[in-house]
Amino acid sequence: MGEQLRVLVVDDDRRMVKTICDILRVKGYEAVPAYSGEEAVAKVRAEAFGCVLMDIRMPGIDGTEAQQMIRAAAPELPVLLMSAYATDEQAEEAKRQGAYSVLTKPLDVQMVLSFLSLLRKEESVLVVDDDPVFCRTLKDILQARGYRVETENDAGKVLDHMERNYKLMVLLDLKLGGADGVNVLREIREKYPAKPVVLVAGYRDEMGGTIEKGREIGAYSCLYKPFATEELLGIIDEISRKKLKAVLGEPFN
Repeated sequence: MGEQLRVLVVDDDRRMVKTICDILRVKGYEAVPAYSGEEAVAKVRAEAFGCVLMDIRMPGIDGTEAQQMIRAAAPELPVLLMSAYATDEQAEEAKRQGAYSVLTKPLDVQMVLSFLSLLRKEESVLVVDDDPVFCRTLKDILQARGYRVETENDAGKVLDHMERNYKLMVLLDLKLGGADGVNVLREIREKYPAKPVVLVAGYRDEMGGTIEKGREIGAYSCLYKPFATEELLGIIDEISRKKLKAVLGEPFN
């Protein structure tokens, strides 16, 4: 499973904090309690966390103000706010200030666990290409960044990978030996209509028509060989963020 994801749980209701921390620990997370906005900010400044789960209504610094201070200290740290009373306007303002979402109390624990599962990168990236060197290189690069990676060079086995476990996304070469990558994309789309598929093409001019067909079918994006590693990582990060928000009820767009 790798290193435990550390989650900071913040609420002035100590029973609530204990309950959430107990659940997270059973599920394999390292849960750290805090009982005020001030304590949460101090802990984030002193320690590393993978996520903050924090109530809005607390004495002293409330969750919204603490979230802004946390964002200043750790801009990339995901913060989920909780409230039994937040209005739609307050929720939207919190999101504009950088919160991932405002969750309604009583808390949907399964939603939170699904969110944390994605943060822990438990969904893998599937690389489909008939070039074993390309597959191996990409696998090494992505694994070094903490992603799980599966590779496949046989177009007929792609759906088998999809059925075994969830995939964050599919990186699909349009030329797969004797197979047509567009047909593979079409098969993925028919069975998994929402799955992000990024196409890979070696010849931008020659394959313009094929790429356009792929976009019409629903490809998320297209990369052209040779592409920069940071370009791919940027797309994966974008998809990850959209999926994280989708788990919390936001539209994937």
